[in-house]
Amino acid sequence: MFLSVFDIFKVGVGPSSSHTMGPMVAGARFLAALRASPFHAYALRARLHGSLAFTGKGHATDRATILGLAGFAPDTYAHDAAETVLDENRRLKTLTPPGLAAMQFDPEADLVFDYGPALEGHANGMVIEALDAEGDVLLKEVYYSIGGGFVLTEAEHSAVDDKALNTPSPVPYPFRKADEMLHMAESSGKTIAQMKMANELKFRSPSEVDAGLARIWQVMADCLNRGLANDGILPGGLKVRRRAKAIHEALQAERGMNLTAPHVINDWISTYAMAVNEENAAGGQVVTAPTNGAAGVLPAVIRYWLDHVPGATQSRVGEFLLTAAAIGGIIKTNASISGAECGCQAEVGSAAAMAAAGLTAVLGGSPAQIENAAEIALEHHLGMTCDPVKGLVQVPCIERNGLGAIKAISAASLAMRGDGTHFVPLDAAIETMRQTGRDMHEHYKETSLGGLAVNVPNC
Repeated sequence: MFLSVFDIFKVGVGPSSSHTMGPMVAGARFLAALRASPFHAYALRARLHGSLAFTGKGHATDRATILGLAGFAPDTYAHDAAETVLDENRRLKTLTPPGLAAMQFDPEADLVFDYGPALEGHANGMVIEALDAEGDVLLKEVYYSIGGGFVLTEAEHSAVDDKALNTPSPVPYPFRKADEMLHMAESSGKTIAQMKMANELKFRSPSEVDAGLARIWQVMADCLNRGLANDGILPGGLKVRRRAKAIHEALQAERGMNLTAPHVINDWISTYAMAVNEENAAGGQVVTAPTNGAAGVLPAVIRYWLDHVPGATQSRVGEFLLTAAAIGGIIKTNASISGAECGCQAEVGSAAAMAAAGLTAVLGGSPAQIENAAEIALEHHLGMTCDPVKGLVQVPCIERNGLGAIKAISAASLAMRGDGTHFVPLDAAIETMRQTGRDMHEHYKETSLGGLAVNVPNC
């Protein structure tokens, strides 16, 4: 099973890859199935289960589901057009997706938040149905939003077993675990980024890969810059004020005054990450890295490297992204990047591991040092819960990205001080994360039923 860099990094819309992008993708997939069917549907109905129900409204899952069933997709999302469609749906109680006739869909009655037990396949489950005029079901599909914008049907989810994972991959360097990656790097003499690039070239031309990587970084950078330029109150009811703009302006004013303590570099790093996640919380365009909830870690580390590290050059951002994607693919294959499945260790923890690996690569680290950096970053996020207040990707998520970026940079720096030899292998940390997520109570896995979500006033 090959995961492309463009699977790990997807252009999408906030606030959540699993709760916003996933349901939108599911809706679009259902429309495609409906177009291919012989049925002429009169109405549509959707039911959200598990974490999608418990924190769905805070994550704009209701909006995303409606927009997906109207024909919108995360990577081409247009805000003004979306608002027009949502307004029309509220007034007319219908949806008219491209290539299909108008269908009844009352957002109050036909979008159901089911707070009972989650569906068996995954904590993020949803059922979409097409009905005839008598209310009989013409077409039905179960979808699982498994994190990072990845969506599987029930059949696809069932097929992802050990046999599927062990199917030979067509790429030249088919590493699925970190130890395999290191052995292949040693035997080939290639860097992790070079091996990842060779794998990508089985499916795309060099120019296509380069253009895709450039777009990923451009969207990340644009998001970060918007976050540094915008202020005000974030939507959702918590009345959280954006802070990145004011902090960034203060940091710029302090430059050159020779009064700044060395630790203030942490404020720059945190501000870069918070800028991204404030934009995400506002429903802006972001890149999954590997999720929306953790979208600020990796661009913050890249921006730190470009603006604060001597010798950094934008021409190597692609190397950073390829290395980070290699680590992200290993984590997703062997554990999870879903907060609803494994808590925030799977989101910010994975992002920190990816960012640490990417930074170590562009600092000149060896494959062994890169693996060490990723392990350090992940190990020190193990056990982290996902407990968003009011189900919003704001508290503690925005600040948590800043601290995740700081940990990533510290992990890379520590790894560069050694020769790559270390006690805990990355594969062991990933397996520990998977086991910890399995044992973690559902209250702490993106349901807002435990932790800060119940101990902090949410209004």
